[in-house]
Parts: sequence; C-alpha cells; structure tokens
Amino acid sequence: MSTRPCFAARIDHLVLTVTNIEATTQFYERALGMTREFFRGPEGQPRHALLFGNQKINLQDAATETPTKARVPTLGSGDFCLISAVPIAQVLAHLNAEGIALEAGPVPRRGALGPLNSLYFRDPDGNLVEIAEYVQA
Repeated sequence: MSTRPCFAARIDHLVLTVTNIEATTQFYERALGMTREFFRGPEGQPRHALLFGNQKINLQDAATETPTKARVPTLGSGDFCLISAVPIAQVLAHLNAEGIALEAGPVPRRGALGPLNSLYFRDPDGNLVEIAEYVQA
C-alpha cells in the first residue's frame, strides 16, 4: 500500500467523443434516464453533457473546439461503470423493454467498494457501458 497522499476524491465528469451528439444524448436519456445539459465552454464554444447524480458525461464530436481535450479522441474507446440508483433487476427490465441489447449480465464483478452485480451494453458509438449495484454482504 502506498504511503503517498491521494489528491483525488471522486470523479466529477468524463468525456466521450461521439459521432452524433444528439443521437448519443437521446440514447442515454432513453437507456438510463440521464438529463441533457447545454453550456458554453470558457472560450464560448457550445458544449453538451449528460447529467446524472452528482456527475456528468461531457460529449464532444470531431468538430468540438476546446483547448483541453484528449490528444487522440477516439470513437468507441470508452469503457466505464455507473452505479445504479435502482435495483439492477429494474434496470434490466427497462433495458429489455427499450430493446437495448446486453453484452453481458447480470454478472459478478468487483468495484471500488466491493462486489458488484453488473450489466453491460454499448452506446451508439460502441462505448462499453457497465451499470451495476453493490452486492450486500
């Protein structure tokens, strides 16, 4: 175990590079009930995000202008886990009702705080989305 201090407390947001911001926004609204946000960046450029809980996913396409972006923004390279706000069985029923194909799940996994029960699916650009609930001991 490291004796160095950790300066990070939590994730605030992540960024996905997508083919079509509107199509991606509609997908996450439908799949996970996220809320869209439009804002202007520091240089006045239009920006788009998906809000959930105390976090967000910023969306950018190839034309997004910002001085602080990934060196090589790549479509479909995202792979992230979200903790569900409802029982995972409810998420599974919702995804099935919406016709969103599962890649895997429910399957056991290990999260930052312990054992998870996870579902996996892909967004329109092929990013792998894991949604999970912690398993009570």
